Amino acid sequence: MKDNTFLTDFLQLSDYRTLLFIAVLVASMGIIRYMEKRKAKFCYRMITGSVVGLVVGGIIQFSAGFPKDPGSIKWLNEVSSWYGLVGNGYMDLLKMLVVPLVFFSIVRVIMNMKGDNLGKMTGKTIGMLVGTTLIAAIIGIFLGSVFNLGNGLTMEDKSAEIRELTTMVDTFRGLLPANVVKAMAEGNVVAVVIFAAFIGIAIRRLTKKYSDVIEPFVKWVEAFYKIILSVAMTVIKFMPYAVIAMLSNTITSRGVGVLASVGLFIVVTYLGIILMFGVHLVIAAVNGVSPIAYIKNGMEPLLLAFTSRSSLGTLPVLIETLDKKFGVNEGVASFVGSLGCNMGMNGCAGLYSALVTVVLAQITGVPMDLSFYLMLATVIAISSFGIAGLPGAATISISVVISGMGMGEFFPLIGAIVAIDPILDMGRTLLNVSGTMVSAIAVGNSMSKKQGEA
Repeated sequence: MKDNTFLTDFLQLSDYRTLLFIAVLVASMGIIRYMEKRKAKFCYRMITGSVVGLVVGGIIQFSAGFPKDPGSIKWLNEVSSWYGLVGNGYMDLLKMLVVPLVFFSIVRVIMNMKGDNLGKMTGKTIGMLVGTTLIAAIIGIFLGSVFNLGNGLTMEDKSAEIRELTTMVDTFRGLLPANVVKAMAEGNVVAVVIFAAFIGIAIRRLTKKYSDVIEPFVKWVEAFYKIILSVAMTVIKFMPYAVIAMLSNTITSRGVGVLASVGLFIVVTYLGIILMFGVHLVIAAVNGVSPIAYIKNGMEPLLLAFTSRSSLGTLPVLIETLDKKFGVNEGVASFVGSLGCNMGMNGCAGLYSALVTVVLAQITGVPMDLSFYLMLATVIAISSFGIAGLPGAATISISVVISGMGMGEFFPLIGAIVAIDPILDMGRTLLNVSGTMVSAIAVGNSMSKKQGEA
């Protein structure tokens, strides 16, 4: 009995199929290793990892008979747990870098900034992030109304609960670093950015009077920033391996049956993602980056966002891509990228919240007139501040939005949508990161023009 418990509860190896698919994962990683030895480009390894992950996940679901409830099958849970060790473990390593990378990036860019560029950059960044989120919300409202989402549906699920309902005042207060250590521990990026900004401003002010005293600290910041970047690049090299596990695990852990009741919602959501991504391509083109170049150069952070479902975890890769491949000043890349992890969120706070609210309004018979749409756009704009860039953050966002629309009591009615959240979250997160990336390109282009005129 003890041996059986050791195998089933501790090692989670109660079935030969668990061992088989662990071996499949290892063999799949061998493909990436072979490509790496052959000096294949990183983007090709990423694409290969994504394709292999899809295939492996499909094979696992086929082996289980495409169950409606994968969570009820013990060996599937074991496979998901072991695959999660690789995929989620990799995301933990990326998240490990976020706070020190953001902190030292912001301190560094502010202490080296000249003139009144900080205020201009902050205004442009917030304007781009919130502006693109509003465009995404408008697309969501339009599609939800055109496809009549939610009309005649009953999707009650008592297990669905509203999450972290807060007032607008509390939302803004939550962005302030009342406890810096707690903010860093919880990954509150906006709070870290604010604290780092104060440090950077203080360094700039004190350098004029106490240059001899401040100079060693300035050199220490520069040195630590280089060290963190070096660590980040080491971690990023393992991304193609982790992508296999993450994408396989997403497919493995979700049932097929639950998709039937919300199939149209999934289709419309991804249609909205495609349309909003097209808006991003237009914005990039206006700022001198062709659609092909945008997709090609931004492939790595976009693929990681899609497979990991974490905007925050994608941040180190995003900053590196903006700096090295798009030529965005690394200070601008760090600043916009950091704020974009918690603010704006085109996919989660914009498109998704609008679609879910339209569905709920249709189910409950709430009249959708001009005042409804204006109110919805306003609530989405406000709620887009401070949404953590982690998996599941969209549930928080829709909780805030539907509560702001006075429909918080009806949250259980969208339980079926919440149940398939990971499938939607992949596309949403890609859109979040794309929104941040194109905002950084636009802000960087604008700032470089201002400097050229000066």
